[in-house]
Amino acid sequence: QEDGESIIPKFVEKIANLRIFADDEGKMNRSLLDVKGEVLLISQFTLYGDCKKGRRPSFIKAAEPSKGRVLYEKVIDALASYGVTVKTGEFGGYMDVEIHNDGPTTIILDSREL
Repeated sequence: QEDGESIIPKFVEKIANLRIFADDEGKMNRSLLDVKGEVLLISQFTLYGDCKKGRRPSFIKAAEPSKGRVLYEKVIDALASYGVTVKTGEFGGYMDVEIHNDGPTTIILDSREL
């Protein structure tokens, strides 16, 4: 609920330019733009689940679906404006998503810390 459209430019700039891909020496020194990579962008509000109380996660702090959809679509457009090919899931849909992580790296981008 805290995030708004104002965070999108900084968030997308970080995604496009974060040097997380290996260079010729194996060092994380290339960005998504450098490697001409693609993005699979999937909405997943359940990542915002709060499990502090009870036995069921609470999603009360997640954005309302209508706001989430607008932000999601604006992020897609902003990434595309960098020339990045963006593939998407179905917003709010139930999907089987298969992922292959290349390496031991997982990075969380928190809008409050950008």
